[in-house]
Amino acid sequence: MTETTPGGDQFPPPLRAIVFDLDGVLVETEVWWDEVRAEFAAGLGKPWTEADREMIMGTNTAEWRAIMRRILGLDMPEAEIERLVVGGMLERYEKRGAPEIDGAVDVVRGLAGRYSLAVASSAPPVLIEAALADLGIRALISTVASSDEVPAGKPAPDVFLLAARRLGVDPAECLVVEDSKNGVLAARAAGMRVALVPNAGIPPAAGAREAATYVVPTLRDLATGTIGGA
Repeated sequence: MTETTPGGDQFPPPLRAIVFDLDGVLVETEVWWDEVRAEFAAGLGKPWTEADREMIMGTNTAEWRAIMRRILGLDMPEAEIERLVVGGMLERYEKRGAPEIDGAVDVVRGLAGRYSLAVASSAPPVLIEAALADLGIRALISTVASSDEVPAGKPAPDVFLLAARRLGVDPAECLVVEDSKNGVLAARAAGMRVALVPNAGIPPAAGAREAATYVVPTLRDLATGTIGGA
């Protein structure tokens, strides 16, 4: 199915806000997270597998550090796991800059005058702010919400509901832009429409397309007026 809406408003009304995920949507950092965790595990003589990655996809920091400690069989305090992994991510941002996904900055700038924009991410606030500042779009984002600020990460709806409250809009008036199955499920659980933009580096898990309201081939398609239904 292909849906095109007239008059320059590419999504069916009422739509007042667009909520972007960060990793895998605006910045190509899903691979970074996987590499940093793999390097952390390798330094301890442990493997890091695709199944391990799937297990923590969308979780908040308190959740993923506990899962890593368990599946890697570590005696290390969870706070130390967090410090080393988040520190590894910050080091990459500092050395390499934010790896923009093609079209991310242009799309955000194009939508900023028409919708309220938010970022709702599983990443810690310090990484969200680093990415948005480096992309030069922080001033265009009305609010930021991190899963670290809510009881549960994705697929729970908590972080998206927090973003909607901070924007002052009803969840039904929000469109979420996601790249992962857990993110899609979280958005639907929040009562929001969700556009899945599959990430080529780390594709969404099976069932993500079927769960999404729309499937968008690339981020740039958010600004074209054409979206594909799930």
